[in-house]
Amino acid sequence: MYGKRAQDTAPATHFRCDRVCRVNGELFFSTRENTLEGPFDNPQAAAREIQAYIARMQLVSLDR
Repeated sequence: MYGKRAQDTAPATHFRCDRVCRVNGELFFSTRENTLEGPFDNPQAAAREIQAYIARMQLVSLDR
């Protein structure tokens, strides 16, 4: 993906990856802030929490 985010000064290549992983058999997702969120019982629960996490981060960025 080649593009420019609002905070970037110049276009750059950004690679997307699967952020859901298993640690000792439990599901977690990693964030850009280098946190590991979880554990979750199933992939659907992880996906719901990912969406909730994104919504929270967008609200935080609006408050700044």
